[in-house]
Amino acid sequence: MIELDAGNKTFSTGLLSDLIASFRGSRRGDLLAVTGDDAALGAELEAWCRFTCNSLVAVDVVAGRPRWTIRRGEAVLGVDPDRPIGSRIWLYTNFDCNLRCDYCCVRSSPRAARRPLGVDTIRRIAAEAAELGVGEIFVTGGEPFLLPDIGDILAACAAAAPTTVLTNGMLLKGKRLEMLRRQSQSRVTLQVSIDSATAERHDRHRGRGSWARAWEGVTVAQTLGFRVRIAATLSNEAEEAEFRRFLDERQVADEDRVIRRIAMRGFAEDGVAIARADLMPELTITDGGVYWHPVGADDADLLVTRDIFPLAAAFAELSRAFVRERSHQTRLASIFNCA
Repeated sequence: MIELDAGNKTFSTGLLSDLIASFRGSRRGDLLAVTGDDAALGAELEAWCRFTCNSLVAVDVVAGRPRWTIRRGEAVLGVDPDRPIGSRIWLYTNFDCNLRCDYCCVRSSPRAARRPLGVDTIRRIAAEAAELGVGEIFVTGGEPFLLPDIGDILAACAAAAPTTVLTNGMLLKGKRLEMLRRQSQSRVTLQVSIDSATAERHDRHRGRGSWARAWEGVTVAQTLGFRVRIAATLSNEAEEAEFRRFLDERQVADEDRVIRRIAMRGFAEDGVAIARADLMPELTITDGGVYWHPVGADDADLLVTRDIFPLAAAFAELSRAFVRERSHQTRLASIFNCA
């Protein structure tokens, strides 16, 4: 990453020439971090990125000073124009997790605050989603099966729309297993995270023993009659090709595979640097409000509104934000597949 200290400069006092000089000789995908003394510089940097077809991918504070990360060029992500806004919603039920994956996009871990969305809030979301004709609900975290009321959450969501719960698959035993038996096999799908054909690589990112226990969870869910998707977060094309061969050998159907690259958000220090303009919006709800997409559900640059209700108003605000984004962008929004 290229570092540029802008001090108190603005575009009219020399920053533009500094930016051009810093990017000279760089390649598509290279990152430039600009640290300044005035938070108002962010608006100028965002406008410059749009005019130059670069992307402002992160905004944070380092040592008390605002810092903006700019990616040269655009992300190369799959496009799905047939998934309209409002067809699916994501619910971050919690942020705590029994694992600390080193590329978790929302910084979940055993030490993370739970920040529960709450079953009463979820029941209202589900009821309003059904009225709005939402086609799919995705329940994620954190690890949703840590929640004592996850059974009530899944039942409420599944009554409103087909529901997929994202899990590491490690907790499906005891009372949780009995709870899962009571869920609708036709309305609930489990999406289990497995990141490699080998335990060694998966466990390096997610923790010792997690690969074997994840596959145990897959077997348990399938034995109960649930549809199971396998979701992999991979670093490169070679890993992807290897994993596809592995899934072929296990006869996992194409429609039950979710394969994506690491997004440089949350804990991840490498990966695909993703800006709002790269992503088709998918309404994502946390305890903090409504976000543009689940890949950045804890990042200020993807916050749409703090107001969850009424859900129709949240969808409307997301649609307005998308119209604003498209009105001045020079690229097609793309989907970073999470499911």
